[in-house]
Amino acid sequence: MTFRCAAGLALSLLSLVSGVDAFEVTLPAHERIVLDNGAVLILSEQHDVPLIGLEAVVHGGAVTDPDGLNGMASLLAELIQHGAGQRDAAAFADAFESVGARLRASAELEALRISADFMARDAELMIELVADMLQRPTLDEQEMIKLQTRSINLIKAAKGGDPGELLPDYGNAFLFGAHPYGNPVSGSEETLAAISHEQLLSYYGDFFGGDRLIVSVVGDFNMEAMKERLTAAFGAWRPAGAELPELWAASRITGRRVLLIDKPGATQTYFWIGNIGVAIDYPNRASLDLANTVFGGRFTSMLNKELRVEAGLTYGARALLQRLSRPGAVVISSFTETARTIEVVEMALDVLGRLRRSGVDDDAALSARNYIMGQFPPRLETAAQRARQFAMLEQYGLDASYINDYGAMLEATSVESITAAIDDVYPTPENVSFILIGDAASIREAVAELGPLTEMSIDEPRFRP
Repeated sequence: MTFRCAAGLALSLLSLVSGVDAFEVTLPAHERIVLDNGAVLILSEQHDVPLIGLEAVVHGGAVTDPDGLNGMASLLAELIQHGAGQRDAAAFADAFESVGARLRASAELEALRISADFMARDAELMIELVADMLQRPTLDEQEMIKLQTRSINLIKAAKGGDPGELLPDYGNAFLFGAHPYGNPVSGSEETLAAISHEQLLSYYGDFFGGDRLIVSVVGDFNMEAMKERLTAAFGAWRPAGAELPELWAASRITGRRVLLIDKPGATQTYFWIGNIGVAIDYPNRASLDLANTVFGGRFTSMLNKELRVEAGLTYGARALLQRLSRPGAVVISSFTETARTIEVVEMALDVLGRLRRSGVDDDAALSARNYIMGQFPPRLETAAQRARQFAMLEQYGLDASYINDYGAMLEATSVESITAAIDDVYPTPENVSFILIGDAASIREAVAELGPLTEMSIDEPRFRP
């Protein structure tokens, strides 16, 4: 075991008693500071091991991508890692790799984030690198063109190899339509190719700024010294030049509709069945987590047992919950051989119907509760993980009770509360969108029976039909 792994396991800042009757996970003490420019600092000083985790979040993300330029936030997240401050791309990478640190930027639907973990001795260097990435990125045009080309080629490769990884892009685009949650985070071939260097520079000025920033730092540092260092690094950053778009709750669909993405000659069909679910602040979330664990959140779930273990028609089936500031998607996802497509889709719908009719019994609820009790604490084990959690809470306007009270919420769940969550969140089999990627010539007639059919070719350079 490496020192870093051993150190991470040794970071026992969580109070945990596991078992059916007791479960407590508590975030460590922290301080929240708002700088004059609106940047928010979340600091938690711990000295168990000489490691620091840092999470920087800029509100925005793919929901701010300009019309017709999806992938802008993602491309920018890639580009700020390729030169910043006085360092070109090679020198920037060497700066953190030479001290064994981890540093990565990525875009999501509602944020761009920078994640880092490093030795405490390297704090000054790493904060400088993060500050340079955010405030002084080189944004070199030639580097942008290389990343742009690479992103387009990765999408083409997925279409030719494993199109299943593109299901969320097609699925969200079809389900959410013009809503910003339908924006493919990584963009499409069409929208990525349309982004110019000038547009990217303009986007950076519009949507990056100190008033959008959260910096969460957890680990081995002196609180006052860290406040001064972060204030000096980020306190003078100018505000973003444009307002964030106002998001609204997408309407759940009624009835059925089908999107078929034709991949001629495909021997498998990948499918995604969904509707609009709930937001991150859904009050009955512990019951919902238990329901989803039973339904499609683990190997022994209803979906996986029925479709894989007993029928042997897929290598895996799962249910996914996307919870953001506004309601995201609730989804069943799987794949099967082309000839069994409708059989497996109808089987998945039957399991969904059974969940809504019969709910979850006491034994299943107890098993799911114990499973979550075992899975939840390790997600808050390291300094980097806790920094990410603090940043998430701040991003969505949640307080520490969202984590600290979760164990008590799990203990308080009942068959009745789980049934209520199922009724609230999971659609009936009669009210869903179907997204399928497969050989249209083989399955078109059958899938048209599921609902009104929209068809597009996988070779089309976009995800929205």
